[in-house]
Amino acid sequence: MAHQSEAQLENNLIKQLQGLGYAAVKIQDGEALVANLKSQLELFNQTTFSKKEFDAVLNHLAKGNVFEKAKSLRDRFQLTKEDGTSFYVQFFNSENPVVNLYQVSNQISLEGSYKNRFDVTLLVNGLPLVQIELKRSGIEIKEAFNQINRYQNHSFWSNHGLFQYVQLFVISNGGNTKYLANNKLQSVKQTFFWADANNKNITELKDFTASFLNPNHLGKMIAHYIVINETHKVMMVLRPYQYFATETIIQQVKNSNDNAYIWHTTGSGKTLTSFKASQILMELPEVYKVVFVVDRKDLDYQTMNEFNAFKKDSVDVTDNTQSLVKQLTDNTKLVLTTIQKLNNAVSDRFKGSIEALRHKKIVFIFDECHRSQFGETHERISKFFDKSQLIGFTGTPIFAENASKNDLGKRTTKDLFGNCLHKYVITDAIKDQNVLRFGVEYVGKYKNKSNTFIDIEVEEIDKQEVLDSPKRIEKIVDYILAYHDQKTFNKQYSALLTVSSIENAVKYYDFFQQKKEAGIHNLRIATIFTFGANEDSDDAQDYLPAENDFDMAAEPKSIYKSSHSRDKLETYIGHYNQMYKGSFTTKDPKLFESYFKDISRRLKEREKENFNDEKDRLDIVIVVNMMLTGFDAKKVNTLYVDKNLKQHGLIQAYSRTNRILGEQKSQGNILAFRNLKKATDDAITLFSNKDAIDVVTMPSYEKIAEKFDEALKALREITPTYQSVNDLESEEDEALFVQAFRKLLRSMNVLQSYADFDWDDLPIDEQEFANYKGKYLDLYQKVKQESQVQKTSILDDIDFELELIHRDKIGVAYILKLLAQMKGANTSEAKAQRKAIIDLLGGDIKLRSKRELIQKFIDENMPHIKDGDAMEEEFEKFWQEQKVLALGKLCEDEHLDKAQFKALIDAYIYSGREPIKDEVFQCLDNRPSILQARVIGDRIIAKMKEFVEVFEKGMVA
Repeated sequence: MAHQSEAQLENNLIKQLQGLGYAAVKIQDGEALVANLKSQLELFNQTTFSKKEFDAVLNHLAKGNVFEKAKSLRDRFQLTKEDGTSFYVQFFNSENPVVNLYQVSNQISLEGSYKNRFDVTLLVNGLPLVQIELKRSGIEIKEAFNQINRYQNHSFWSNHGLFQYVQLFVISNGGNTKYLANNKLQSVKQTFFWADANNKNITELKDFTASFLNPNHLGKMIAHYIVINETHKVMMVLRPYQYFATETIIQQVKNSNDNAYIWHTTGSGKTLTSFKASQILMELPEVYKVVFVVDRKDLDYQTMNEFNAFKKDSVDVTDNTQSLVKQLTDNTKLVLTTIQKLNNAVSDRFKGSIEALRHKKIVFIFDECHRSQFGETHERISKFFDKSQLIGFTGTPIFAENASKNDLGKRTTKDLFGNCLHKYVITDAIKDQNVLRFGVEYVGKYKNKSNTFIDIEVEEIDKQEVLDSPKRIEKIVDYILAYHDQKTFNKQYSALLTVSSIENAVKYYDFFQQKKEAGIHNLRIATIFTFGANEDSDDAQDYLPAENDFDMAAEPKSIYKSSHSRDKLETYIGHYNQMYKGSFTTKDPKLFESYFKDISRRLKEREKENFNDEKDRLDIVIVVNMMLTGFDAKKVNTLYVDKNLKQHGLIQAYSRTNRILGEQKSQGNILAFRNLKKATDDAITLFSNKDAIDVVTMPSYEKIAEKFDEALKALREITPTYQSVNDLESEEDEALFVQAFRKLLRSMNVLQSYADFDWDDLPIDEQEFANYKGKYLDLYQKVKQESQVQKTSILDDIDFELELIHRDKIGVAYILKLLAQMKGANTSEAKAQRKAIIDLLGGDIKLRSKRELIQKFIDENMPHIKDGDAMEEEFEKFWQEQKVLALGKLCEDEHLDKAQFKALIDAYIYSGREPIKDEVFQCLDNRPSILQARVIGDRIIAKMKEFVEVFEKGMVA
């Protein structure tokens, strides 16, 4: 079958869209775009605009970035008309999306930094709100995604920034079609297939268009299912299962008073779904109030932050029961509280205050409805609010098979919440690449730093005294220290270590601290537990206590007294305070709560662009139960397990590691120091099906090694040796090499996450692999250089996935050590070492930018250094000289005031915030014309970032 060309795809799509009710309009350029906007806004608002009036509208629309424009789209603009009257211009009708005016155009051409022509554009009331980029069938759609990124940088800002109003992108090659929200943090991992209510993906462009792009559905998506995230200043769009869950909840509340629940697997974004459902429900006239209920205080805090991120000040967390009673009886439409406070509110003390609410329709949405709601509290709430409707969310429902004896007569989720309205299980999420698989390793022999083993198989470890043995725990600590860098890409990610009791948490922490003080490691380790509780039972809870029981820590069942564990925790918090200059303590409930929040923040915010990894990084958090449910941090990729887990507890704990984040994070790493193989298989079977184990867990090391062999064979068919890359004749051939080596890199990325990894197992040695990697990076550098001279390259559309190369431990300090060794070597050895060092520089993405200068230091400065011990000092002197020279040349070439520009660079290094162009222009001798400003500003910022990349990044040892 012949491949459909891009033009064929485009023509067929436009015809189909016209059939769905879009009016076709020919828009060739920015001028025509503006003219069409004027006529459509006039028609939509049933008015006319004079030139002066429309200029005011355009000036309003031009303000702000993509995020701010998303808010402008949904607001009205107060226009003072020339006759002095006020007129409110509406840009989009969210209340009734079908009344908006829908158009389709194609090949709109805009000129910004470069001239770009866009495939298919959907306009609503004249504003481009959806941009569709197509690739001919057979081409991976990631290339269309990369094209969108270029357009955003090159030309979306031109012509009053109208294309910055795009809310959604659609990318397709005919057979695969995905959508994504328009935001600066977008990743190809945040592109989604649309699906039907049964989670069957709709991949064909024709079917996607009929289901998703028809005006009724598209209007509803833009009006209700794009969420504006205030924390990250980005737009988020709901995935299909989130959309269908929300829609079924709305219909359930509108059409019945029956309870129900949603089963969406852990990590699939239940908080966003529940927020959106809450937001829509609270606008329904029949609903008096929506109360979102979590079952513990730490989730109360986390959920409040997330809800307020989705809509600023949407919830005001209830600090105590009195505050909750007030919110239940005032005009607050959305209340967020804990089950404990809600239980108090319906107790005899407060009943009189809320008696008037007894017959009101209040919708209670329960987060993770499988936990503490299974008790008398659930019954009491249901009986008091007799017109209430309960909607539960869970990633791991309670079935008869996993119901605890403590539940009311072993009652299941269905018994308490009724029917499941929508289901999206872990296999669905993995298939859609919305969560990662688990790489589970059962560690039976513990290796210490000297590579000697303690020979105890996990199957034999079943006696409590062996499990709690300090000797065993120390060996596990040694094992973790030996492999932590490998598991976390040299500490780029964080890990949790979950243990069976607070006594063992203390032992683990003490061993880590002793080895840190002995200089064996420099990991930053923290622990948190509620002092004085024994956590070894199935029903143990280790969460932030409520205000009224904070100082009433339970007497432990073991020899560890509460005072002992509290004293220990106070000492550990003291270590934390020293690391991060804090003032936390167990002696004050608020400061202890702040300690938890600070740990959470360090783990959660690592993914942010401006997070200072050197200063704020936290490597391992030792917990008993805390943070194993409801806690999400994309930069946590590893869970060390030394406790018995089962059923929903196991899935919840494992799922702390499997949030999607770029290509480097290929799976969640689970290192089990107990024999959890059967428990893992049983849990996966319970929450999906018996055939799911191979879907949910990564294959064995041997299977991945086979995949690597296949990828290497395919690479060598294109380039038999790394030198063959030099002989590739066309960009098409180079693209084939890049794609083949990228596939090899992906396999290597997974292989190196296994503790069993050994280069000797592979049919390529480390040096040859590095040589191939150097050629791969050469091609990446070529693309960067060509883009600076406005040359379009086929390779432009290929994602080089450079994060896969960021695992190397090589840094400037490491290179300096090699140079010092080279100084003491004889001539032939020194020559070989020099080549090895240059190869290392070429194969490491962070050091590659510094290669030329380091090579200059080797050739020009090293011959004059007599003592290898002086290497570091001499290099620092050389580096500072080169930095001054480079800054001077940059300022001279671009006519910049050196002092002002240096201050701008320092601010960028400190904050991570890219300067705005006005700040750059203040450093120029003469402000450029409007036509030149964008190009000059972009060029100077690019040079500034390159300067920082060379002279600042990666310079810390």
